[in-house]
Amino acid sequence: MYIKRERYLAKIRPFYGVDLIKVLTGVRRCGKSILLEQIEEEFLINGFNKDHIIRVNFEDLSFEKIRTADKLNKYIQKQIKDEEKYLIFLDEIQHVSGFEKVLASFRATLNCDIFITGSNSKLLSGKLATLLVGRCVEFKIMPFSFAESYEYVTTIGRQTSPDEFMMDYINWGGFPLRFSFKKESDVKRYLDQTYKGILDKDIITDRSRINRQNFEKVASYIMANAGKEFSSSNIETFFEKQNEEVLDKKTIYRYLDKMEKACLVDRVKRFNIVGKQAMSYIEKQYAVDTGFRMINTNLVNFEDTFFLENIIYNELVSRDYEVFTGKTYKGEIDFVVINGRKKCFIQVAYYLATKETIEREFGAFKPISDAAPKYVLSLDRFDYSRNGIAHLNIVDFPHPDGPTIHINSPSSRSNE
Repeated sequence: MYIKRERYLAKIRPFYGVDLIKVLTGVRRCGKSILLEQIEEEFLINGFNKDHIIRVNFEDLSFEKIRTADKLNKYIQKQIKDEEKYLIFLDEIQHVSGFEKVLASFRATLNCDIFITGSNSKLLSGKLATLLVGRCVEFKIMPFSFAESYEYVTTIGRQTSPDEFMMDYINWGGFPLRFSFKKESDVKRYLDQTYKGILDKDIITDRSRINRQNFEKVASYIMANAGKEFSSSNIETFFEKQNEEVLDKKTIYRYLDKMEKACLVDRVKRFNIVGKQAMSYIEKQYAVDTGFRMINTNLVNFEDTFFLENIIYNELVSRDYEVFTGKTYKGEIDFVVINGRKKCFIQVAYYLATKETIEREFGAFKPISDAAPKYVLSLDRFDYSRNGIAHLNIVDFPHPDGPTIHINSPSSRSNE
């Protein structure tokens, strides 16, 4: 059983039949293959000839021997019987060496519409970008959002309210297959094995020359501290306290880059609100899914907001917004959200339980004279909106029928 991932389908549909290679990137097991099936189903409903659909999943043993551009080219050419249009779906294309060349050849010589997936955030960099500049369009696919997760659990018959389910989602995230398990120990086991499988297949390979023990410790630290300010010196200090071998800065950032390429984390820059520009250095990382953060911490600390920040960050990214952390001359703003020339500001809290908390969260916006919308998001059901700053409930925020954020053009005032 599956749900229709309408958020992504709505983005991809305008490119059906367009002479561009559709590239779906995202972490393993986030649902890219099912999304390809849903795209195929839409073509069939609209009358596309089933005999003109070619699908190759490179993680299927049936296609294990197709690992080079030449072999893939021969296989696809053999499937084509006439001059009519074909649909070509290539799942986990990164397993084929030199796949960039064969994609360029298909696009140049065949009457086809090509959809590919890959578990590498840099799939469109390097050779593929050079060979197919202006001929690809990328869609970043995430694990289930809160709204998708809640839709799925209710579809399979679980009785739970959105507020109750939010606690489950904070802990265990939205990897689709994890909802097959009811016991937390089974969910944890599945997520742990999925996480380690990503390390084995996409990072710590025979050719990577990565020290597994060191990498796992660094990766675990980065996951456990997702949403917190990052610096290599913090990791060095952590290793020193554990009486472990201290890694140099270059190695730490190389490991971080590997995690980003495997779609395990997003590296988020800081936005200088005074200067109205993104700073060049990396400020924070957010995990692709809070389930992976959980298995590297084993505890949700409800005194901090980092799990909730992670959920809000992933929700905003799935809406195709650019997201930064914010810096004012007095402090920080959790998120600066950009859509073209428009923006808004967001603070995230668990509960606005005390006057001090309310003052801290709403007061964070005081240094900002920009008239762009400002929001405080928390789990409170009472509406604390004040002084032109809107308060939204986090459970309702990502729901299609709930409130949404508005991103307006920046004010002409410029002195924050």
